[in-house]
Amino acid sequence: MTARRAGKRAGKGAGKGAGKGAGKGAARGAERVDPGPAHGRVVIVGDVIDDVVVRPQGAITHDSDTRSHIVRREGGSAANMACWLASTGVPVTFVGRVAEADVERHTAALEAFGVDARLVGDPERETGRIIILVDPGGGRTMFTDRGANLALVADDVPAGLVEEAALLHLSGYSFVEPEVREAALVLMARARAAGVPVSVDPNSAAFLREVGAADFLAWTGEAALCFPNLDEAVVLTGAATAHEAAVALSETYGLVAVTCGAEGAVVAAGGRLLGSVVQEPLDAVDSTGAGDAFCAGFLGAWTTGETEALAAAHAGAGLARDAVSRMGARPPRAAVPEPPSSGSRSSGPRSGSPRSASSRAASRPPEHRRPA
Repeated sequence: MTARRAGKRAGKGAGKGAGKGAGKGAARGAERVDPGPAHGRVVIVGDVIDDVVVRPQGAITHDSDTRSHIVRREGGSAANMACWLASTGVPVTFVGRVAEADVERHTAALEAFGVDARLVGDPERETGRIIILVDPGGGRTMFTDRGANLALVADDVPAGLVEEAALLHLSGYSFVEPEVREAALVLMARARAAGVPVSVDPNSAAFLREVGAADFLAWTGEAALCFPNLDEAVVLTGAATAHEAAVALSETYGLVAVTCGAEGAVVAAGGRLLGSVVQEPLDAVDSTGAGDAFCAGFLGAWTTGETEALAAAHAGAGLARDAVSRMGARPPRAAVPEPPSSGSRSSGPRSGSPRSASSRAASRPPEHRRPA
């Protein structure tokens, strides 16, 4: 396995203690798989949610009625990202947990975007639900009940799935509650043992404050890529600006893209700033799923093995722009490509074919290498 030591260990536990609860997660900056571009199938593990999106048609009238546009859609940060990533042509497998009665519905919703859905039906819990209140500027206030997502266990992810992936992506929500965190840490350990790089999206500034920045960095520090928004990056670093936060986080994760809403994104690698992506002005309709779309656009470009980090961030920003221009957190069905032919994506293996860590290292752009 090609891996490297990246910085000092931090947190309260050793990296081999995966899954022991708060304060005893994986070591920060522990042995981490080289984050070079990965060809092949991406495995995403995380939340599946029923979104109830509420867009008031005027000022909210407290203690009475407010006319609103209300829509229920399948959602969840990780599930949304899987759909956006599949829309770029990357083979994607998604693993999550829903109520038994909802397995067929959510599977069909994911498969409609070309995602290989591996959903586990929970016999006791309801599918997670979020009420999303969208303000006139496209901003969101969310009321969350994670439901069956809280029962996810590592065994829900079939043996060999992570080990044969090109990349494992984990939702930050998976590190909030101890039970799900245990599963996430076990999956990271499985990826590390197989030489599979990991990416993580912190997802929630509020939940980061709840669990604490130091512990979150300890649990996820061996991930090769991190995609926080500005609020999350500030919570994790205490930095005053996106540039400072990106540089600081890249000393832990190696490659970081901090999204800044309408202002674009900032990219850093190995403790140095690579550059910024500036967005053209746009009247946002609904920012739900914008961060998921950015992650997908970035990885969709990055996994080709031919795109450098800043160019991948431009691709991510373009997909995020598409996301905020319409209601809903997933791409329009018209954006979903036809399944690749047997001759496509010849630069890497198809699903089920492991790509060695040494070949990942060989394909990594030299400017993104960090000292051993």
